[in-house]
Amino acid sequence: MEESLKNRIIIALVILSLIFLTGMIKSCSDSGRYKINGNNEMRTRLDCEEKLNNFSKEKTATENKVHAATQALEEERVALTAAKKALLQEQLVSQSLKEEIEKITKLKETLEEDLKEALVKIKAEKTKK
Repeated sequence: MEESLKNRIIIALVILSLIFLTGMIKSCSDSGRYKINGNNEMRTRLDCEEKLNNFSKEKTATENKVHAATQALEEERVALTAAKKALLQEQLVSQSLKEEIEKITKLKETLEEDLKEALVKIKAEKTKK
């Protein structure tokens, strides 16, 4: 009976050892999978962080371009306003000069008429004498 009890205890210990060995192997396998999954997740996070950094750089560059374009547009707007004012000024000067030319032309015509009349009177007086 003692032999049979020893055999039973040995069998129970072997079974328990096999159960613990199986559990240890499964635990090592799960640990390997978790490590692989962790590495994959870390790689994914690093890739996403790198993409985020690239997008941030592109965003900054684009914002700088927009700012520069806005400044250039504002400068062009100021230049256009100045050009319009100068054009309006030139048009006013041109209109004033046209009016002045018309006045001078009328005066010239009046003087020519007066000269013709004076010449006619002088000729008429000469012919009377």
